[in-house]
Amino acid sequence: MKTQNSVVFISGASRGLGLAFAHEALERGAKKVYAGVRNLTEAKTPGIVQVKLDVTDPASIVAAVTQCGDTTVLVNNAGIARLTSSSLDPGMIDIAREVFETNYYGMILLSQAFVPILAKNGGGAVINVLSDATWYARPMLAAYSASKSAAWSFTNALRIDLQSQKTLVLGLHVGFMDTDMTKGFEMKKTSPQQVAAAALTGIEDNQEEILADDFTREVKRSFCNEQSMYLNPPEI
Repeated sequence: MKTQNSVVFISGASRGLGLAFAHEALERGAKKVYAGVRNLTEAKTPGIVQVKLDVTDPASIVAAVTQCGDTTVLVNNAGIARLTSSSLDPGMIDIAREVFETNYYGMILLSQAFVPILAKNGGGAVINVLSDATWYARPMLAAYSASKSAAWSFTNALRIDLQSQKTLVLGLHVGFMDTDMTKGFEMKKTSPQQVAAAALTGIEDNQEEILADDFTREVKRSFCNEQSMYLNPPEI
């Protein structure tokens, strides 16, 4: 499908990758972009309509769907990360529950709400923002990794379900990006603009998976080796 003349709904669009998606979609000729944000602001960008959204609140999602019934592309971008001391951190259960509410259950809730809208509007596409952490679990991000692994599995099942309504489902895997989430950490980071561009090019080319940076591609390639990277991690 084409981004040009599409109507794009993006969760978690107040900053970072979500905001990059909004601007990239407009540059490619999207007719309208709905920016799902927790708190509405005074910011006014032609073509971008802020929509109050909390993906952990079903009532908030219902209100958003009611307002955005012309959507043709859904970007499930909203996500949070919490650091832990290890995979056995005493707070792991509570942290995991919090992270899963947004990264996994939020993705499901938003998909359930918008998929009938996409079907009504001709099929369209769903982009689910995943991670290299889907496959490569760092102990300090154990809860986040688990949520992204679950989201990947859901994405793959959703893709099968939506074939009959001609809705493309794209899984976007990316490592560390230069956003507020990684501020203060020294590592190689990919620009969110580059990632958003790769994902939108992906749906325009009818791709079902995008690996947005070199490290993510390296992790995925290692699956063919006897010692996959998740079994022999170089960074831990």
